[in-house]
Amino acid sequence: MNACNGESTKRWCAFDLAHKREQIAALEAETLQPDFWSDNRRAQSHMQHLTALREEVETWERLEKQLQDLQELAQLLGEEPDADLEAEVTRSLNAVEQEVEQLELALLFSGEHDERDAILSIHAGSGGVDAQDWAEMLLRMYLRWAERHRFRTQIYDYSEGEEAGIKSATIEISGRYAYGHLRSEIGTHRLIRLSPFDAAHRRHTSFARVEVIPDIEDTIEVTIRPEDLDIDTYRSTGAGGQHVNKTDSAVRIRHIPTGIVVTCQNERSQIQNREVAMRILRARLYELERRKREEEVARLKGEYVQADFGTQIRTVTLHPYTIVKDHRTGYETSDTQGYLAGDLDPFIRAYLQMQAHQTVSAQR
Repeated sequence: MNACNGESTKRWCAFDLAHKREQIAALEAETLQPDFWSDNRRAQSHMQHLTALREEVETWERLEKQLQDLQELAQLLGEEPDADLEAEVTRSLNAVEQEVEQLELALLFSGEHDERDAILSIHAGSGGVDAQDWAEMLLRMYLRWAERHRFRTQIYDYSEGEEAGIKSATIEISGRYAYGHLRSEIGTHRLIRLSPFDAAHRRHTSFARVEVIPDIEDTIEVTIRPEDLDIDTYRSTGAGGQHVNKTDSAVRIRHIPTGIVVTCQNERSQIQNREVAMRILRARLYELERRKREEEVARLKGEYVQADFGTQIRTVTLHPYTIVKDHRTGYETSDTQGYLAGDLDPFIRAYLQMQAHQTVSAQR
């Protein structure tokens, strides 16, 4: 699989194993320099990048070897047919194909923070109890999606609705490219269905807003002055069970200059909750500044568009027919149950492909 011809080899050529190996060799050479660890933060970032590259190359090499083995088995089957072996080869080939498709998706990640963990927040919008129920449905959907990808999840804040559902929730989704995947979900999500909370069982339209920001950790400097913070504590509330500490350990932090409010009630101690809340606040302040810069650049170009969540990006219709449609890409599916169970990848892929196409078009 060295020549770049045929559909089966295009993926390896797109990944460019040879170039990745050269990058690894260069990074490994840097680690041998006497002053490599003089800047601990830079060194750690360097090592993380090196580890990620090694994992990528090892994965593609493993898949390449599997595919070569399967090709050899296929040739043997051509000479001596064996139904059981043929079925096994087919199953293995399908498994390799699915894994390659997931890896192909990573080739579309080009954003500065795409590799980072994601902090995802869901807020019930207009629609009353139905909207709060819809917000909880979205929370469940994203948790199931994360589980499919073996991403780690942590619920940091959870505000229950008065009758059903949730008013809001904030979760961290940890894993490589978590933010790269989930930035496609930013915006207003709409649900159309027969309301289970309406005695007349009429059709209702509900809205929920999804926010996604990268977990920037301590790699980007964001100045937060103590005098700009209003911090208070309160008793934790939530879904209950052992995951919520029923003491005055929950922390709410309001950043006075911007009005941004962050809460965390999931950790066992007030100190831990405060640390998590500060980390989320730092990420949100960075995201706010990034948006301001983007808006200013767009304004100077004469293309200023208000960054707002007022426009729905996707609609789930459960009545009078079933369909999920993304209004940005045009991608749609009638498998609403699969979608709500966490099958988001086709929508994510369509969004990333659309962005890649727009980037290429803009560069021409």
